[in-house]
Amino acid sequence: MDTSVVRPELLFVAEAVAREKSIDREEVLEAMEQAIQKAGRAKYGHEKDIRANIDRKTGEVRLSRWTQVVEHAENEDTQIPVAIARKFQPEIEVGEYLVDPLPPIDFGRIAAQTAKQVIVQRVREYERKKQYEDFKDRVGEVVNGTVKRTEYGNLMVEIGSAEALLRRDELIPRESFRNSDRVRAYIYDVRNESRGPQIFLSRTHPAFLAKLFAQEVPEIYDGIIEIKAVARDPGSRAKMAVTSKDSSIDPVGACVGVKGTRVQAVVQELQGEKIDIVPWNANPATFVVNALAPAEVSKVVMDEEAGRVEVVVPDEQLSLAIGRRGQNVRLASQLTRWDIDILTEVEESERRQEEFMRRTKLFVESLDVDDVIAGLLVTEGFYTIEELAFSPPEELAEIEGFDETLAGELVQRAEAFLVKKEEELDDKRKALGVTDEVAAIEHFTAQMLVTLGGKGVKTLDDLGDLASDELLEIVGEEAFSQEIANEIIMAARASWFESEEGTS
Repeated sequence: MDTSVVRPELLFVAEAVAREKSIDREEVLEAMEQAIQKAGRAKYGHEKDIRANIDRKTGEVRLSRWTQVVEHAENEDTQIPVAIARKFQPEIEVGEYLVDPLPPIDFGRIAAQTAKQVIVQRVREYERKKQYEDFKDRVGEVVNGTVKRTEYGNLMVEIGSAEALLRRDELIPRESFRNSDRVRAYIYDVRNESRGPQIFLSRTHPAFLAKLFAQEVPEIYDGIIEIKAVARDPGSRAKMAVTSKDSSIDPVGACVGVKGTRVQAVVQELQGEKIDIVPWNANPATFVVNALAPAEVSKVVMDEEAGRVEVVVPDEQLSLAIGRRGQNVRLASQLTRWDIDILTEVEESERRQEEFMRRTKLFVESLDVDDVIAGLLVTEGFYTIEELAFSPPEELAEIEGFDETLAGELVQRAEAFLVKKEEELDDKRKALGVTDEVAAIEHFTAQMLVTLGGKGVKTLDDLGDLASDELLEIVGEEAFSQEIANEIIMAARASWFESEEGTS
């Protein structure tokens, strides 16, 4: 019995499909083998292990049934006991397969249609797999494509053999594209989904602007100039911070180009978006000043713990520093990653004066001293009674107009004030009903205990019922960390477990 048929045309078809779909010839042949296998199972039984093989050189098609050799067969369609298998092949072992050649299939119309569907489906799967492999490492690239169609304002863009999605919210405001229009965009994500690879494009992403400059400025492409940060208000304005690894090259000038040719090329691509190019600086204060250009800055006060910076500008520069609808300061904040507060020189002077008066009053009332001594303490940088109480008297004595006697007296008064305040807060805590067990927990100050009592947190059970976020909301986010808040709550809940053990 002839158990094979030579079909050289299968090899020609595989070659043609592989070229047309830009996939591997071997993958097409594997799809054909699966199609023949499916037709074979339809003829000889779906439950049987039917396998097909196409000779890669001649196109010869062989069909065979594979049966696994086992000790005791549980499935007669795919397994055979070793005792019976050895009647056909005496040396066969358990775990091996008994292979029976089958006669070739004469494809009818339905079988041929089924085989075609299998091949088309597998080729489509291979095509999708190849597209994902081709694009998964291209995230971060700028590509040119053609608008294929529009769906609810979203653009389907053809990039090579693949189709990508450019959503409406990733388009620059007020720009529109029609079918067959050329479009340039940034690949910001590639996902392998069941319906095939999904390629997402953007024209509003900050990195799109950076990539456009890399195409226009050879020094960026060569790595001599580095783009440190980009902030965009798409279609309106953008800020870009640059630095040069070569001190002889001006990074801002190189990005602007002769008569602005380089920056204008990017501006045109971004629908007229104005671009401020500023020099990056490792010093945060200097970087903030640069980022607020074109506004001039008089003074910068940094608060590193809070991540905030106060910027003082001349009165006439206020509107320029803030920008229309706060655009300039918002972009500068995004660029530097600092929260920026803008003050005029007059506002800053008034606030500084108010702060001076408030602190002076605090020392006058708390220490029973006159305005002159209180003013000197504030001028020297003392902001709280605690700072004064824990200061060595000999350091205080170095202040102009002070001596050791006065310094010692001030420290004693500060300590006495704190002791009295602590006693008053403790009496208030007890009056509110906050138990000594709660007061004994580490990390709580007397003021925090009074605050807790005012919020109804008076016992260990009350404290244990809180979540860490709720505790921080009561005592203040700056009081201690989330980790410490969790420790306090767990310490309060420890009594619950102790009582359970005692009951048991």
